[in-house]
Amino acid sequence: MARPPTAAQRRVIDAADPVTGRLRGTDSQLDALVKRGLAFRHPRPPHDHFLTPTGHRVRESVPAEPEQSAERAADSATGVFAARIGGAQDAADTGPARAREVHSAWQGLLELRRMTNPDGATDRPCGWERAQLVQSAALALEAAGHPPEAADSSGYRVRATPQPEAVAVHAPDGEALRACAITLEGAGWQVGEYTEPRTRARYLLASPRRV
Repeated sequence: MARPPTAAQRRVIDAADPVTGRLRGTDSQLDALVKRGLAFRHPRPPHDHFLTPTGHRVRESVPAEPEQSAERAADSATGVFAARIGGAQDAADTGPARAREVHSAWQGLLELRRMTNPDGATDRPCGWERAQLVQSAALALEAAGHPPEAADSSGYRVRATPQPEAVAVHAPDGEALRACAITLEGAGWQVGEYTEPRTRARYLLASPRRV
């Protein structure tokens, strides 16, 4: 098993931009993360460093030390962005502040695509999105104005599936489901419509397009 990051490296990873994965640290810290496959140096100026998909997984899965847990709690209190995936536990926040957050996150994701896709393309998902499938699909939907399901309203729900690189998207009716499909296809996802065998409900299966 690979060695976990040092405390200093973990602080650099935890401080990465939550959407783009852009890193800040000393040259030695960043070089060490690159050598371990947790970060990469962008080939174009200004040659910033970003988390790799492995680095993102480490950030999400490796248990933090008590000091780092406190730092994460502080981040949550100040509002680290998370797309609405839909569900009864989600608040129906549709105010202007939320709209600005979603717009900013989507623009940041497009910039990440430009900087990390080999050809600089922004019309298809990048590596970060493939490591964060549910959040990425939900961000595309929320940024396009689709309402997520909440305790007091109907809307989309995005869920993980056993299939590699695929999420399931549910919507309250056929019209809403087709609208979600159009949005995801426009955001660079391959989308198919299927029927659940037991409930006969229609849903989408969406995967990030590679070419």
